[in-house]
Formats: sequence, C-alpha cells, structure tokens
Amino acid sequence: MPELIAPTVRLHTAWLESHHEWGPGVHEDGAGLLPSDEVESAAGFAAWIARLSDESDPAKPLSEGRVHCTYRWVVEGDRILGAIALRHELNDYLLRVGGNIGYGIRPSARRRGLATWALGRMLDEARALGLDRVLVTCEEQNIASAKTIERHGGVLEDVRDTELGPARRYWITL
Repeated sequence: MPELIAPTVRLHTAWLESHHEWGPGVHEDGAGLLPSDEVESAAGFAAWIARLSDESDPAKPLSEGRVHCTYRWVVEGDRILGAIALRHELNDYLLRVGGNIGYGIRPSARRRGLATWALGRMLDEARALGLDRVLVTCEEQNIASAKTIERHGGVLEDVRDTELGPARRYWITL
C-alpha cells in the first residue's frame, strides 16, 4: 500500500535508485531537485533534504523567486515510487508554467494509478492550507497526466506555449 511521506535522509539509497531510473538530466516533476543540488553524497543529499524542509516551513524566508512548498514522496515500504509537490502560492512563473502541484512517478511504477492517488492526497493538503482552487499543468502531449488531473475535477483553461513547451493548464476547485 503506498503512502506519502516527507523527504528523509533515511531513504538516500532508495531515492538514488529511483533518481537513476529517471536517467541523467531528466526533470523529475514534484521532486524539488535543482540542477545545483548534489545528491549523490550523504552530505549533499542531507543539504537537499534540509532545503526541501525549509521550503515547506512558512515561517522560513526563501530565496528570490521561490515559494513555500510541501514536498512528499510516494513510497511503498522503503521503495520510492515518485514525488509530488504542493506550492502554497503562485508567482508569475508558476502561474504561467508550473502551477500549484507538480508530480512525477518513476518509469517502472507508472500505469498503477499512483499519480491519481497522490494527487488526491495532495488536494487534501491544499484544502488544509486554505486554498480554494489549485492550478495543475502538464505537457500538452502527456495524456496520462491530463487524465489524472481530469479525474480530480480539473477543468482545462487552455493550452499555452511556455518556456518549457506547450502546456495544458487545469484548475481544480477545492
């Protein structure tokens, strides 16, 4: 049975296994991983986990351009299957491109309904934050992600050209 957990240094080896499955240079939606993050070493991984924890804490100031964000990993036992992120607000970039929620499931765990399950749990967290609606986007050609969003009541606003390519933009009323 899957569960959502906060990122933890305890699962470094399991996270690296998942990360390597994605492949070099592939963006892992929902993970909060930046190109500058060094995650192979224990110290680098711990620094990354600390940054994710800080970004989740509304009392902590953030770097320019960042917004507070709750990060969760989709896990079964000690196996990491994916990640999902809930951005507490939208800045200009997120309104154009990223939305409030981003998620990704590792290739070997796809087609099991995990993204749909995780999105439902994260919508509960969005309600708890007091959000009344969230923006969720996906690449225009990502039909599986579009269906996941639509299963949760996502209403397509439009398809836009963005810095990352054409994107479907959905609003989900909470």
